[in-house]
Amino acid sequence: MTVFAQIPSINALIVGGSQGIGLGFVRQLLGQARTGQVYATYRQEVSPVLTDLAAAHPDRLRLLQMDVTAEAQIADGIAQIHQQIDRLHLVLYCVGFLHTDTIQPEKSLQQIQSEHLMRYFQVNSIGAVLLAKQVLPLLKHSDRTVFASISAKVGSIGDNHLGGWYGYRASKAALNMLMRTAAIEYARKSPQTIVVTLHPGTTDTRLSKPFQRQVAPDKLFPVDRTVTQLLAVIESLQPENSGQFFSWDGSLLPW
Repeated sequence: MTVFAQIPSINALIVGGSQGIGLGFVRQLLGQARTGQVYATYRQEVSPVLTDLAAAHPDRLRLLQMDVTAEAQIADGIAQIHQQIDRLHLVLYCVGFLHTDTIQPEKSLQQIQSEHLMRYFQVNSIGAVLLAKQVLPLLKHSDRTVFASISAKVGSIGDNHLGGWYGYRASKAALNMLMRTAAIEYARKSPQTIVVTLHPGTTDTRLSKPFQRQVAPDKLFPVDRTVTQLLAVIESLQPENSGQFFSWDGSLLPW
């Protein structure tokens, strides 16, 4: 039995739905008849693709501006959702930060800068736990629900054999710990919610673009494939999986 088998209409929130994996989730969920309301967030500007999707699904897709580094914006977005519906079933934290023109993954200790580390943690770790804090009332109901955050295998401490990428690795490891801890509290306050972190595999997005030369062609996934695989993992979750870290193929990853 799938995690949402008994739920006739699923309401979903995709944080970071304007591009990449988040946008892929928006597309696939809108393509499923059982999906009810979909809320997709963007940080500053709505991508044309997301705008077109909203125009094509005016009764099902709603767009919300949300900067995950500002808790007030997270709280405001959740409040807007709560004015329209009383429950969510699927919450996906798809925001991630790896590089900009001026910030690149560190290859050595000498490249570490405190302000860059702060940026990694603000986006990759802190935003997710603030979302878990604010969205709890919309998940606290009798239906089965899932709160999933996109993590990364490089955030596994036990699997770190290459080093480097200090900020990105550490912020994803922090995300894993924050979500593991949130899962324990959710078990008391929202026992129907399964909280997990997910490794999507290397996906053909803007985030991975500068590093794709090092990836074998069969290990570089199109967005649609990544989303299909992750939705399959989500569907297979059981209550006892809350607080765990899964790879795209459903296997458990070490902390």
